[in-house]
Amino acid sequence: MTNLQRKPSLGEALVPIIFLILLLVINIRIFGTDSLSGSNQMVLIISSAVAGLVAILRLKIGWEPLQEGIVNSIGAAMPSILILLLIGALAGTWLLSGIVPAMIYYGLQILSPGIFLIAACVVSAIVSIATGSSWTTVATVGVALLGIGKALGFEEGVIAGAIISGAYFGDKMSPLSDTTNLAPAMAGTDLFTHIKHMTKTTTPSILITLGIFGVMGYTISAEGSVEQVRGISEVISDKFNISGWLFIVPILVLGMIVKKVPAVPALLAGALLGGVFAVIFQPQIIQTIADEAETDYAYQSFKAVMMALYGDISVVTSNEMVNDLLSTGGMAGMLNTIWLIISAMIFGGIMEKSGMLVVIAEAVIAKVHSLGSLIASTAATCVFFNLTTSDQYLAILVPGRMYADIYKKRGLKGENLSRTLEDSATVTSVLVPWNTCGATQASVLGVATMTYAPYCFFNIISPFMTVLYGYLKLGINYYTEDEMREIQKELAV
Repeated sequence: MTNLQRKPSLGEALVPIIFLILLLVINIRIFGTDSLSGSNQMVLIISSAVAGLVAILRLKIGWEPLQEGIVNSIGAAMPSILILLLIGALAGTWLLSGIVPAMIYYGLQILSPGIFLIAACVVSAIVSIATGSSWTTVATVGVALLGIGKALGFEEGVIAGAIISGAYFGDKMSPLSDTTNLAPAMAGTDLFTHIKHMTKTTTPSILITLGIFGVMGYTISAEGSVEQVRGISEVISDKFNISGWLFIVPILVLGMIVKKVPAVPALLAGALLGGVFAVIFQPQIIQTIADEAETDYAYQSFKAVMMALYGDISVVTSNEMVNDLLSTGGMAGMLNTIWLIISAMIFGGIMEKSGMLVVIAEAVIAKVHSLGSLIASTAATCVFFNLTTSDQYLAILVPGRMYADIYKKRGLKGENLSRTLEDSATVTSVLVPWNTCGATQASVLGVATMTYAPYCFFNIISPFMTVLYGYLKLGINYYTEDEMREIQKELAV
């Protein structure tokens, strides 16, 4: 809390939070799913102004420190913003090249309605474990699975819930994931101890999730029919040159990420390779998008690929459902989401720099007594930070710093804290419409956060599972007496 004249009171710290929550409730009731088009962004900016007024008028903090907090907060989100822009570009060229249509086409041949939801969850989980990225998983195989599910007649919210459940299971269990590395670093344990400890709560959570999707797959009355699926497949194959060679691009992208190539260059390579494959495999689509029948193919190719990278493109067919699947917004389609992320980071930056977030967290810690209440408070704090700072990394970082010594003093090893951070912060971020994760997945899939959130069973179950384990004292690792004596010496210093 640098440059603070005094520590904020709990009442002062809660003013911006209460204002934000009330205004968001009103806003969502008025605008509904359109609230992400600008009104939620304005709510966050106005709430930031309220937080700034409290900091300046009550806490006597100058504007410069607050601006520094805002800039640092937005700077921390820049990698996510770059990834989001490149996901938009990748989606555009993967549509133009026929990669996503090919995924949909082949998926329709092998997936039946009865097993689809389980398959969507499992496939997303496998890809996410391999890549360490829920965002990449949702933006690649997730988009294709959404198209397949809609063709089979499932509601988009249910499909997105299955995809996101699998993707976030893989994200939190993969040693390649940034959050899976961040949580043990904050809690003071090592990566593989953390992953092993997470299996105790994560395994039952994903099994329950798969069970629910299994029941839903056989009980939901999907509107799709064999004839409809066949018709969609025929339309796609008539419009695009479908070939197994198209899968070279996604395989190369997934391979780069598995080999720990950073996400930004890997996604850029995937987007550009998609453009190259479009030129090679889809000359008729290139001509349609470029709408330049009289010019040479090189000119048409450059124009069509550039349009796919940056803006709206759509492939029109005789089938309305296929038309919905074959459209994308490129980089420009991500700008509303980026606007939301920047607005959220402004609010989070002021709240953190002013010390108001820390005061709220300390008030929660003061109420902790039992093991169960400690873990429940940790989980609740993570969810709270996802709601207020709109960033899953802050929801891991700040509670991790807050609770690390408390866990040590109570004889609890670091993996207990790191598991709780992942079981609550990582997985619930995607359930919040104004969180970077919720906004991103809603934008990438084209499904509103509040539409898919009720069906993200893994993400909903996980925090309750970790709290249940805490109250039942299951799967808890304790320090030995010798280790505790060393820790007491360390804390005394």
